[in-house]
Amino acid sequence: MEDNEDFYLERLQYYIDIGAIREAGFDENGEILFEIDEIRTKELAPELWESHMQYVDNSLIELYKDGLLDVEYDENLEATFHLTQEGFDIALKKGIIPIEDIDKFDNN
Repeated sequence: MEDNEDFYLERLQYYIDIGAIREAGFDENGEILFEIDEIRTKELAPELWESHMQYVDNSLIELYKDGLLDVEYDENLEATFHLTQEGFDIALKKGIIPIEDIDKFDNN
């Protein structure tokens, strides 16, 4: 188990070192929050970006299936997500809402 934890800590440090992720702050429990740099991660660590996008997509599908997310399309077929309060709280906890955009999300 410790070898597995060491592997993940080494990968985390590697991604920090190359600038693919960065510390973004702390949660209410004092745990470090990390943020993916979209542009740099796509370029420097495409495997991390792909894994992240799969996680986000799967999380959104889960929220939709649970009735916690509605999707509305405009005339250009651009999607707008509407989360219930519970869905918003879950999405926030899962880390699928960009930290800088939290105030912009319509969670009603």
